[in-house]
Amino acid sequence: MRARGESAARVLLTDHPWPDLELEAQILGAAGLELVAGPSVAQDEVRIESRVRDVDPAAILTCWAPVSAAAVAAPTSLRIIARLGIGLDNIAVEQATRRGAWVSNVPDYCSSEVADHSIALMLAHFRGVVALDRAVRSKGWHNPVLSGRRISSLCVALLGFGRIGRVTAARLRAFGCRVLAHSRSLKDAGDLAEVADLRTIQAHADVIMLQMPLTPQNTNMINEEFLGRCERRPLLINVGRGGLVDNDALIRALDKHQISAAALDVIAGEPNPPAALLERTDVILTPHIAYRSEESLHELRRRACEDVVRAMGGMAPLNACNMPHAVRAG
Repeated sequence: MRARGESAARVLLTDHPWPDLELEAQILGAAGLELVAGPSVAQDEVRIESRVRDVDPAAILTCWAPVSAAAVAAPTSLRIIARLGIGLDNIAVEQATRRGAWVSNVPDYCSSEVADHSIALMLAHFRGVVALDRAVRSKGWHNPVLSGRRISSLCVALLGFGRIGRVTAARLRAFGCRVLAHSRSLKDAGDLAEVADLRTIQAHADVIMLQMPLTPQNTNMINEEFLGRCERRPLLINVGRGGLVDNDALIRALDKHQISAAALDVIAGEPNPPAALLERTDVILTPHIAYRSEESLHELRRRACEDVVRAMGGMAPLNACNMPHAVRAG
């Protein structure tokens, strides 16, 4: 990969919310690449830009940290920005493409985990798991009124119907739920779900699950107008991106009983979400961990590093998300 005596190309890992870097060091080191690791917690845009200028990496691995246009432009020779995740909203993809750098992700490493977490949040709400746990701990062993719903009677709408949505739909069908699916390009969901427009979802859904990436077109799509048109006071579950939901509109909809509750793994403003949401008993919260399992994290880390190695060797990454003008696929 490099001539004898030539220094190793550097790979900057901006952030890593896991305790060790043995896997990354092993894969990158075997390819003759030098791993330069940042802190475990993602830093802000300005600090990342400064770090990139200092390290001058040929490749960037990023989990949550923002890789801005300035960060993309800073390295002398940048081959690839590999996202340790699915969404690309924290990467300046267009800038990378213009300068001839690949952008890659790992699109399907946690489909099972996110699907399972979505359903776990739904069951926790309708079976009262969180509320009953709190009641037993604070009031002792008693039998409070639980007005749950039979899961097989529910109509569940999936907004976003990619890999995760299809796995979720299969699980929901096993429970006996009616499943509606919506995305801008969806024409046929096969036997897994009924394709539905947003108005149909607002009229029939008992549960609305958000499982889509964040784009400029769908930012704050769950707003006052959308929630005000929901007819069955649905449970809102968000395992996609926090920016899909207008927090203020969500709080008002809960206050007006336009929706019954919310279960959120992602919130706009995380890791410091609004106190007005944290304080509510009609909101179940988990700290952006729907993707996590031992198996999913190992797969995520391995595949992202392998795509870096491919790009550094002059080949296209297996999970390329762009087509750089100055790079030819190998």
